[in-house]
Parts: sequence; C-alpha cells; structure tokens
Amino acid sequence: MKNKEFKRYTVTSALPYANGPLHIGHLAGCYIPSDIYVRYLRSLGKDVVYVSGSDEHGVAITIKARKEGVTPQEVVDRYHTMMKESFQEFGISFDHYSRTSAPIHHETASGFFKDLYGKGEFLEQTTEQYFDEEAGQFLADRYIEGTCPKCGYESAYGDQCEKCGSSLSPTELINPKSKLSGSVPILKETKHWFLDLARYTDFLKQWILEEHQHDWKNNVLGQCRSWLEAGDGLQARSMTRDMDWGIPVPVEGAEGKVLYVWFDAPIGYISSTKEWAAEKGIDWEPYWKDEDTKLVHFIGKDNIVFHCIVFPAILKTHGGYILPDNVPANEFLNLEGDKISTSRNWAVWLHEYLAEFPGKQDVLRYVLTANAPETKDNDFTWKDFQSRNNSELVAILGNFVNRAVVLTHKYFEGIVPEAENLTAHDREVMETLQGFPDKIAASIERYRFREALSFVMDFCRLGNKYLADTEPWKVIKEDKARTGTILNIALNIAANVAIVAEPFLPFTAAKIYEMFNLKDLNWTKAGDTGILGYGHIINPAALLFEKIEDDVVEAQVQKLLEAKKKNELENVQVAPMKDIISFDDFGKLDMRVVTVLHAEPMPKSKKLLKLTVETGLGKKTVLSGIAEHFKPEDLIGKQVTMLINLAPRKMMGIDSEGMILMAEDKDGSLRLLHPNQATGNGSTIS
Repeated sequence: MKNKEFKRYTVTSALPYANGPLHIGHLAGCYIPSDIYVRYLRSLGKDVVYVSGSDEHGVAITIKARKEGVTPQEVVDRYHTMMKESFQEFGISFDHYSRTSAPIHHETASGFFKDLYGKGEFLEQTTEQYFDEEAGQFLADRYIEGTCPKCGYESAYGDQCEKCGSSLSPTELINPKSKLSGSVPILKETKHWFLDLARYTDFLKQWILEEHQHDWKNNVLGQCRSWLEAGDGLQARSMTRDMDWGIPVPVEGAEGKVLYVWFDAPIGYISSTKEWAAEKGIDWEPYWKDEDTKLVHFIGKDNIVFHCIVFPAILKTHGGYILPDNVPANEFLNLEGDKISTSRNWAVWLHEYLAEFPGKQDVLRYVLTANAPETKDNDFTWKDFQSRNNSELVAILGNFVNRAVVLTHKYFEGIVPEAENLTAHDREVMETLQGFPDKIAASIERYRFREALSFVMDFCRLGNKYLADTEPWKVIKEDKARTGTILNIALNIAANVAIVAEPFLPFTAAKIYEMFNLKDLNWTKAGDTGILGYGHIINPAALLFEKIEDDVVEAQVQKLLEAKKKNELENVQVAPMKDIISFDDFGKLDMRVVTVLHAEPMPKSKKLLKLTVETGLGKKTVLSGIAEHFKPEDLIGKQVTMLINLAPRKMMGIDSEGMILMAEDKDGSLRLLHPNQATGNGSTIS
C-alpha cells in the first residue's frame, strides 16, 4: 500500500494468557518489538495508544485451577498481577494494561456478539461433542486425552499432539479419555453458534493478498494464503463453547455456554482502549473507527489466523471499525536448542530474570532484539547472552560513552569544550552522524527491529572509531583546542546515540541523559551535531553495563538442566505391577532384619560391595550391586532388610547367600529399607 500520513496510532500486543508467568518467548515474540515501535512513535510526538491486557478466559485457566484446587478467578488474579508488575519493571510501556474479566470487556464482547447475532451472521448448528458422564459436563478439547493417530504419542490433547505438533480434532484420538474423571467420554449433541468464515474469503483475499502483498511480512502472508487457498478454504468456526468460565453467550437457549476465547480476546484491545480513554477523559472511538488511525497488531505466529482472518471478519461484519494496517508477527524463539515449554519448565521466566539480574533489563532487551525471530525461528542461549553483553554492550556502547565522558572530565573538568577548526575527517564523521537517525527510523517503520538495532550499534562504532583515529589522549599533550573539538564531536555522537537507542534500551538512554544533564530529548533532535553545546556541564561517568562472568551463565544453564531432569523424573512411569501370586507363594519368602557387620568393595568391580551381615541365625556373606550408591563405611552398623532364603549364587568366585532389599527411585537412585527403630536381628517381615 502507498505510504499514508496518519493522525494517530493504535498499537496492540497479544493478550498474554493468565495461567502462568511471562517468559522470553513472549518478550521476543511481540512485547519488545511493539514497545520499540511505540517508544519511537512517541519520540516523534505522534498521538499513540498502546494497549494490551491479561487473557483470562479459556480452558487452560480452568485446567490450572482444577490442578491447584482453587477457583479460576484466583488463578487469573495471581498471574494478572505478576505479569503486569513484570511488564512495568521490564519497561514495556503500555498506556493501558487491562484484563478480560473486567466488566467493560464483558459488556463490549457481549455487544459484538449480539450485533452479529442480530444481523443473522451466525449459523446455529447442532454437533456431537465429547461428554463426561461422570463429571456431567461437555469436554473442551484440552480436557480430552488419547493416543495421537499420527505418531502414537499416548498423551495427545484433543486439539493438538504436543509431541509431533499435529493439529487434531477430539474424534481423531485413539482411546480418548476425560482428564476430569479418567472415564471414556461419550458423544452427545450440543448446539453452538458458528461464524461462516467462507463468506469472507473474497474480502480477505482482496484485503490481505492484494492490498497488503508488499507491506506485510512473508511469514504472515504465507500463513494467510494457506488458510485462504489451501484445501477446502475457510470453514465455519464455532464462536461459543460449553463451559462455565468465560463470558456467557448473550442469547436465549445458550445457558451453560460462553464465548469462544478467540472471539472475545481480540475485542479486549477495544475494551482496554475504552478503559484508557475513560481514565483520560477523552473519546476512544477515533482510535478504532477513524480511517486516519493506523492500527497495528504485534503477535506471535501462532496467533496469525485469529488477528488476520477471524478478528478482521468480526470487525468487518460489525461495521464502523478500521482494520489493521499491519500485523508484524514474529516466529518462535527457542531456548538452548529446544522448544520453550511452560509445562516442562524449559523457559527463562521474566520475573526470575528481573530478580536474578537486577538493573539489567536492557541487556535482555538488547539480546532478544538482536536475536529476534523476525523471519524464522531463532535460538536463545546463555552463552550468546553473555557474549553480546560483554562484546557489544560493554565493549562498544558502554566503552564509547565512558571514554567520551571520562576524557571530558579529565581534560576539561566536565565542561563541554568548543568545536572549532573542523577537519575534513570531522566533517565526514558529522555527516555520517546526521544520516543514522533516518536509517534507523526507516528500519523501525518497516518493523525490522533487529536491523534497526544493528544500525544503532554501528552508530556507536562510529564514535569508537573516531576516538581511536583521533587519539585525544595523545593530542592533549600538544593541542588542547584540537582535543576539545574531538571530545565535542564524540560527546554529540553519544547524545545522538542515546536518542536513537531509547526505544530499544530505555534504561540505558536514561542513564546517558542523566550523565549529560539532558532532558526532553526526542527523535526530532536526532542528527543534530550541537545537542551538547560549548560550556554545557556534564556529570561524571556512570556504569552503563558490566561484564558478565562465566559462572553466572553456567548457573543459569545448570538451572535449566535441573528443571529438565526434574520434569523427566516427574514423567517417569511407575513400574507396572507384576503377576499376581498366591499367599502360599508369598509365604515362601523369608525376609528378615539384619545388621551389616562389615562392608568392602569387590576388587575389579565398580558395582559390587561385599557385605557380612548378622541374621540372628548366624553370619552370611552377600554381594550387593550398590557400590555406586553407598560407601562401605556408611553401611557398617546399619540394620537393613534381607531375603535370607534366596538360593546362593556364585559371583566372582564368592557365594552370595541372599539379597539386600532396596527401593529404587524414579531417578534410579537406591534407598535402604530398614526399621524405624532398632530391632532384633532375625526379626521376620510379614
């Protein structure tokens, strides 16, 4: 589409689901990119509203609540507060952060549904859905578990297999079971209201594939094209669910049903804007209904269909609302070579990062932007985090600003010197300086934030190279005036860097402004070579970034590996029960309490310990494969349990006259079985 001058901007970030904390995948997917874009717009003096809020409806909330034994409201209250506070501390600068449980959202979403219902836009259809007879309720897709028909994974959900990634319908599962009761569900008829998306195919093709073919990202266009053109095209999609948690369907005959979470969640952007406008005492409607408003949705790729097809179809049908000008969806961020998984605790959680790396918000903002999954999935590693901090933030940006400030205080007592008698090199550097802001802005406006950030760092490199080329620490010995010119130019490069870096690194920019005694700078000043004029007093240098040592990142990697191990252990299945035996068979086992008198390792064996035990009937020798779990000296004097009538077995030339009984934990570690207080040797176990 042709470039258009807009009067105002409405920018949204995907509503995070309130069933868990925020992690780096969320940040890289949409929150950091949207915050960069909004901070840039504000710096230009644009009229912009930036909204989001907690998505508090849907089956994942009820599953979490049931698992924890609390109400859904308690779950969403906890995570809404946690996420809102984490966003604020991390510098995500929403104008308003709402929640879908808010009364204004219920009212707004219900109003949309009633409007479409009144226009006859819904298809009322009776379908068969799984029903749990024991629990007495219909089952949402995530409440059904069974074997994936495509890969054989036995714990696939009714809507997706977590192992192979295939999209499924509940009726495709083999041996489906209810997660509520464990019983086999039955198919039962239920009525729902469907939005016939096929009716919007021509409009969506024209709007997306033709009008936005040159300004939308290829990954977004590609996914939209597959929905619109592949197979049978768009199908009718149910906008209601059989649940008791959510926004009740506001029509007769819909008792016990709520709005589909992907019908009500995007409307949350509108209700959040309404709340913001009410607090400001202004009209919300221009931000959603005026053609001179630019609407931009920042999301992850898993939400493309809802923001590019379903929500625009709803807005178009309702009428009076603008459609998004762009939906710059990112791909997924992986972690240490593996997919981020909240259920497996394979994630870097924002609230934990903020606690463990205080004052380092900009380090994570920088790394996640520099490594952003803008066009393909990308990977976050702690080694890369360390390398980018030490080699780029410390060595390039921090080093440049520090040198300029320290030298100014050393040679000119913190007073900005005069720039005079400029050389050809000086003019060339200043001309390059003036070109950077437009270059960075062009990338931001095309949603190429990784590219824009690389230009910011090139700007810093310009300053470092200028100081290295001019060597003011040598020039000062012969020409103080020339030294002053060099430092004036270096300081003004740094001041410009602060302006263009602010959308990406707001905390760092604020520190530079403080060092330079500058206030109220914005993008309109970027490119100005005289921001810091002759005689301006600057403050002493302050630390912008510090080196991150190996042990710090190694601790984070170890934390991930421990979480992975814990998750694997939790998923280890208990050994199945062996064949039923008779009481007479059990009676043949002679198990007794014995005391270990002596223990020593067996020569040439890593696993065996040679034990001498007192059974109450005499001493016996036992070879036990426990050397990797117990030290010999820790066993001497211990009372343990032994099967004493096991037929002797010769091992390594020694007769083993029984078996010490052990419990094996999920991780393969062994535990001794012994009485809770001293017992006579030979005491029988029955």
